Amino acid sequence: MQLSLAIILATLCIFLRLLNSSSAPVTTNSHNSNSHWLPAVATWYGSANGDGSDGGACGYGTLVDVKPLHARVGAVNPILFKNGEGCGACYKVRCLDRSICSRRAVTVIITDECPGCSKTNTHFDLSGAAFGRLAISGESGPLRNRGLIPVIYRRYMFTLLFSVK
Repeated sequence: MQLSLAIILATLCIFLRLLNSSSAPVTTNSHNSNSHWLPAVATWYGSANGDGSDGGACGYGTLVDVKPLHARVGAVNPILFKNGEGCGACYKVRCLDRSICSRRAVTVIITDECPGCSKTNTHFDLSGAAFGRLAISGESGPLRNRGLIPVIYRRYMFTLLFSVK
């Protein structure tokens, strides 16, 4: 089941990238296809167990409500959003506080921009449900109460970005 969900998410990531792309690939940079974990911060938005925003800056509309994408979405600051080139990108995000966070990473698909997030540090603004999945069992509420948390992240699956129409 875990493997099939990963395959479905990877396929969906590819679909979303193609949906929001033109035929001309652009050059990638250090944020893409990085096998090393990089530091960032994360916050959450919407309802505690919610899907996140409907559509957002990437224009995916109600796709954010449909499984397997359902609630595995996030917004990023301009560092990763890159004027829309970051739409559909998939990232693994893992919380660093072992006292309240699980050791597993959550896979999120970028569907929105967070212009109010930090402009100097990489910042993920996750759906309430995705943020809660970072916690150990029974601690999603207390984790959400912390608001801003340190995380690490890495790009998942893709090596190229595509230009936004």
